[in-house]
Parts: sequence; structure tokens; C-alpha cells
Amino acid sequence: MRRPLSRGTCRILLALSLCGALAQTAVAQKVAMAQTPARAAAPEAGYTVKPGDILSISVWKEPDLQGPAGAAGGPPGVLVRPDGTFSFPLAGQMDARGKTVQELQQLLTDRLRKFISDPVVTVSVQQINGNKVYVIGQVNKPGDFIVNPKVDVMQALSMAGGTTPFAALGGIMILRRTDSGQQMALPFRYTDVVRGKNLAQNIMLQAGDVVVVP
Repeated sequence: MRRPLSRGTCRILLALSLCGALAQTAVAQKVAMAQTPARAAAPEAGYTVKPGDILSISVWKEPDLQGPAGAAGGPPGVLVRPDGTFSFPLAGQMDARGKTVQELQQLLTDRLRKFISDPVVTVSVQQINGNKVYVIGQVNKPGDFIVNPKVDVMQALSMAGGTTPFAALGGIMILRRTDSGQQMALPFRYTDVVRGKNLAQNIMLQAGDVVVVP
């Protein structure tokens, strides 16, 4: 005849049963989370190379095909000239205007294929010097600022040390030159933005934009 379990033994068995159930639930949750596909971040548009940028270019197994030595013994680099072009051995003069790093890599590969069998070209931006915006007028630190890769108007004003007490906050303008060479003026009302109104005017600046604070 089986002896009845004591109250203490019953409590221990009940606690063990609850712990086992909780452990199974935790495992099931982890498995479900692992099986749930993660949301991929929306890719940003590729950065287009600007005059003044320094590119790092190399060709696999071709140590002679690389940019000139950097200043002060730094890594080799290829300077994009003011007209948006640069030169590379065997490839000659390359036009980088409006092109991403991936596009330049493909263009270099196509040109070098005439001289090298299946060239493996690597291109990267070593220094972003050409992606500049300018803030002038009634700000504490007017000047040009390198942006990496993008900033909006409020961020640019912050980089310039903020506005002075004499600034006309309702008359700020962004001067932008289009691809055709025409200049356009975009209004920016600082007082609206700091109040959370008309936030669409806090646009992302493009290289060469000038923020004018009267």
C-alpha cells in the first residue's frame, strides 16, 4: 500500500512542475523570436563622390595599381579634382561627377579589363572633403562644414554654434544651385520648427547648399 505524500513533498513537486512549465514557455518564446524575420533597415541612397574627396583605390594582386602615397606617409589616396575628375594608372582620366563608389568601381573594372584579365577593383571614400554645406550670417561660428553624409537645416545651425540674438529667425533662407546651374531660395522659419510646426521645411541639405541667417 502506497503511503500518502506529505504536504511538504507536495509543495516541492508543485514548485518543480511550475518551474518546468515556465522554462518551456521561455524556450518557446525564444524559438518564436528567432523564427520571426527581422525588419531590414531601409537602405539609403548611395553617396555620390564630390570634388575634394579622396578615394582609396586598389586592384587585387596588382600592387603597382593604386593611388599616389598620402601626405605625411599616410595611406595612398586619389584626389577628386575640382572638375570632378581623377586619374588612375591604365584607366586614364575618370569622371566621378554624380557617381557612387559602386559605379566608379564598375567603370574602373571595365577599363582595366582591357589590360588585366578579370581585375578585382576596390574603391572606397578615404576622406569626405567635398560634401560641404555653408552657414553664413547671424550665427556664432559661420563657415563651411563637412557633412558625413547628410544633415538637415537645424543640425547645420547647431554645427555653426546656433544663431545670435540679432538673427531674424523668420527670414532664414537656404540657397541651392540646381544641376542646370540655376539658383533657388528655400525659406526656413526657425520659430515654426522649434514649435514642432511645418517640419517639412527642415530639409536635408545637399552639398554646396548655403544657409543664410539674416
